[in-house]
Amino acid sequence: MPTSRKSKTITFSMPPDMAEQVQQVLTEEGRSMSEFLREAIRLYMEEREWLRRERRQRAEARQEEQR
Repeated sequence: MPTSRKSKTITFSMPPDMAEQVQQVLTEEGRSMSEFLREAIRLYMEEREWLRRERRQRAEARQEEQR
């Protein structure tokens, strides 16, 4: 019976100098590329949601001021 995979493999490219910087961080922190990228994406998504909320709150505040 086949097992369902709990993750998806994604391939991407980056400039060589960025790859070297990332590799240095991976070595220093003892992390895998997958761990590093999952964390980077999670942080990006959290920041993106925070910025959305901030924009929405500012827009609502402007609307309240105009009333």
